[in-house]
Amino acid sequence: MAVHESPQAHRRTGFHLPTPNQSATTSGDTAIATATATRARVFAGLRLVTGFVFLWAFLDKTFGWGYATGSGKGWIDGGSPTKGFLSSVAAGPMESTFHSWAGAGWANWLFMLALLGVGLALLSGIALRPAAVAGTALMAFMWIAEWPPAQHLSDGTPSMSSNPLVDYHVLYAAVMIALAVASAGTTWGLGKAWARLPIVRDHTWLH
Repeated sequence: MAVHESPQAHRRTGFHLPTPNQSATTSGDTAIATATATRARVFAGLRLVTGFVFLWAFLDKTFGWGYATGSGKGWIDGGSPTKGFLSSVAAGPMESTFHSWAGAGWANWLFMLALLGVGLALLSGIALRPAAVAGTALMAFMWIAEWPPAQHLSDGTPSMSSNPLVDYHVLYAAVMIALAVASAGTTWGLGKAWARLPIVRDHTWLH
C-alpha cells in the first residue's frame, strides 16, 4: 500500500529560525542605528553647552552678575561691553583700531547682538548656519584682538600665549561649523520645525 504525505506536511509554520546572514544583517543595522542616535545626542549636547557659553556671556555683560562683569557695571547700568576688552588690546596688527572702537555704541550693539543671536540659535537648534558664520566672525575678531602669535606685547612684556595659532576662539569656531554641518538642531532642538518653514525651505542657507 502506497503511503502519501499529507499536504499539511508541506505547509509552512509561522515560526522560522533566522539564517546566519539575516542575523548578521539585523545586528549590523541595529549597531548602525544605535551609533547614529548616539552621535546625534552627542552633537546635541555639544550644541547646548556651547550655546550656553554665548548666552551666559550676554547675560553677565548685560546685567553685571558679578562674574566676568562686576555688579553694577552691566550694560543696563551704563557699562560698556567692549570698552574694557578692546582698550586693553596690547598686540597685533589692529591694536590701534581696536582701541578706537572700544566703547563705541555700534561696537557694543554688534558684539552683544552676536552673543545673544548665536547663543539663542545654538540652544534652540535653529539657524545654525547663520549662527556659525556670525560666531566664527566674532571669534576671528577676538582672536585678532588677543593675537596669540605674539610672543611679546607692545610694551615688551611676554604675551604668555599658550599657542600661537589654535586657541579657544578657533576651537569655538570649529565647533559651531561642525554643528551646522551635522544639522545638530534636529535632536533636542527645533531644527526640524525650523526647516519646514517656507522661508527656510526657499533659502537653504538659513538652516
